[in-house]
Amino acid sequence: MTIRHITATLVSLLIASETFAWGQVGHDTTCSIAENHLTKKAKKQISKVLDGQSIVYWANWLDNASHQPEYEYTKTWHYKNIEAGQQIEDVPPFPTGDIITVLQDMYEKLKSHSLPKEEEALTLKMFVHLMGDLHQPMHMGHNSDVGGNKWNVKVFNESTNLHHAWDEELVEFGHRWTYTEWTNQLDRKSKKEIEAIVAGDLFSWGKETWEYSKQIYEATPIDYKISYDYIADWTPLVEQQFLKGGLRLARLLNEIYK
Repeated sequence: MTIRHITATLVSLLIASETFAWGQVGHDTTCSIAENHLTKKAKKQISKVLDGQSIVYWANWLDNASHQPEYEYTKTWHYKNIEAGQQIEDVPPFPTGDIITVLQDMYEKLKSHSLPKEEEALTLKMFVHLMGDLHQPMHMGHNSDVGGNKWNVKVFNESTNLHHAWDEELVEFGHRWTYTEWTNQLDRKSKKEIEAIVAGDLFSWGKETWEYSKQIYEATPIDYKISYDYIADWTPLVEQQFLKGGLRLARLLNEIYK
């Protein structure tokens, strides 16, 4: 491999890391929790659409695919940046699509059962990933700092940015669990609690995530040093968002494949 190829690879990895959400563990956990709550009919139909593979198998696929020329059109679908001082209701849909409008469109298309099988499979793979993104607070972050990607912080003594800290470090330092361990520890709510969590719609869930984003910015000034106290304070929100993302994904998939 030449120096030029090595450099190109490193640049590609750097660019890709700017839009990852929850990292692999977070997306796998979201889809794993969702699988626990699918109806038998939904499981059967989803398995048929995905040729026997599970939604966990495809949980992270779109993060990498969005950086391939074939799927470059999906880059803006992972987020809806809302500037400080703006209200989410006042931010128009992105011309190229944003996470809320794209999820709404995908839901309606999947529910119509009118898509060709290949297109249905592609839409489903994207849908399960973006439902995870919808619950990552920095995907509703400021436009001016690219959802926290230009909001420099330190995690202990390592320089990073706010977006990456919420994708990776808070998850890793909060609990050093596999996605199955995250699932087993979080997915313990009663039927009544689950009903409250899954109430609402895609817009209200996105708005809720945006509200958390505002709180995170306030608690994390630029150049803030994240350490044990911060991780302890915010790990419950990470746990909550993994669980909400999974339970809400299951609700929508059960509606689609009822």
